[in-house]
Amino acid sequence: MSAVMEAATVGPPVLIACSHGTRSAAGRTTIAALIAQAARELPGVRVEHAVVDVERPEISGVVARVAADSPVVVVPLLLSPGHHTRVDIGAACAPYPQATAAPALGPHPELVDVLTSRLAALPGGDAGFRPGDHVVLAAAGSTDPASARAVERMRDLLQAELPAPITLGYGEGVRPRLPEAVAAARAAGARRVVAVSYVLAPGHFAGLVQRSGADLVSAPLGADPAVASVVVARYREMTTAIT
Repeated sequence: MSAVMEAATVGPPVLIACSHGTRSAAGRTTIAALIAQAARELPGVRVEHAVVDVERPEISGVVARVAADSPVVVVPLLLSPGHHTRVDIGAACAPYPQATAAPALGPHPELVDVLTSRLAALPGGDAGFRPGDHVVLAAAGSTDPASARAVERMRDLLQAELPAPITLGYGEGVRPRLPEAVAAARAAGARRVVAVSYVLAPGHFAGLVQRSGADLVSAPLGADPAVASVVVARYREMTTAIT
């Protein structure tokens, strides 16, 4: 029997929810609420928080501490794969056979539901889109090609639910940057540009979306029950795989 399987017989794997980290107090509160909500859906499961940047506790230290006596599943509180999932989280788990990392939260159909609900909450959102509207799916951005592919997949899923054309804009890492995407939509004839915040919580990237120049900007996904359900689903998928 493997070390992972032996440890798993003691109890369920510890869930380490790993967020990016932020200096925003509102962002920290949102992430804490999301983790608490996911924990309520997993009674009997120990839940820890870690980050990859800006804050503490840093992911490698948390994994080292917890994996010393428990199996571990790290769920990235990140919407797309990239450097943080592949390098930071991957490197943290690599020395420990009893530690495994789940995929990023997106793309996922439940996140589409959250995005559409954030759009509906905008002024006039309940009345639907107007002729000439254009949507920019506003993501954080990464130089990792896997991240771009994941965001493109989310755009495709969202496009199936919306009557307006959707293009992509990124905060950092890859083009088009958000102001470029908004300007391109206007140059193509859009009467109103709506930026859909494909970011998890208030903070640096949410601020970039707000400053993109779009006519309307939706709120981040936040501590929505559907987002918490995706966190729980990622944990359960990996728990099933290692036991």
